[in-house]
Amino acid sequence: MRRETPIDPGVRIGHVHLKVADLDRALAFYHGVLGFEITQRMGSSAAFLSAGGYHHHIGLNTWESKGGRPPAHGTTGLFHVAILYPSRTALADALRRLRKAGIPLEGAADHGVSEALYLRDPDGNGVELYRDRPEANWPRDANGGISMFTQALDLDALLKEPSGAEL
Repeated sequence: MRRETPIDPGVRIGHVHLKVADLDRALAFYHGVLGFEITQRMGSSAAFLSAGGYHHHIGLNTWESKGGRPPAHGTTGLFHVAILYPSRTALADALRRLRKAGIPLEGAADHGVSEALYLRDPDGNGVELYRDRPEANWPRDANGGISMFTQALDLDALLKEPSGAEL
């Protein structure tokens, strides 16, 4: 494989747009539980949500999927959408919201570079809620390369972070 010139380091993934079976059910999760703000709604067929007033981080639509089922196990498609939280305190708040809503985790991991919670949305889409550690604290190998790992995340310790109301 021929090596191309690296992509501009300022490039970011801007948003995800998900096909859902029931818009109100998806909004109950992304808006009601996770707390994203609805920036625009297009009747019962689509909605756009964001954090901090951005035009949208998440798009939800039923254009091709109203009443549909999640893809069968073993098929291709989206593994998960990863939502980056700005701090450990904000990630702890997300965990509290999930627990209050009775939404189970599929996993929780410390990757050295980040801490992550894994779950499914109401349509079976994989969702990762995570926070990055400062780059200076990332684990490195002997050559200075990133040396990520997967260990269990201590949820009890995460929940000891102050809540937003205490800040």
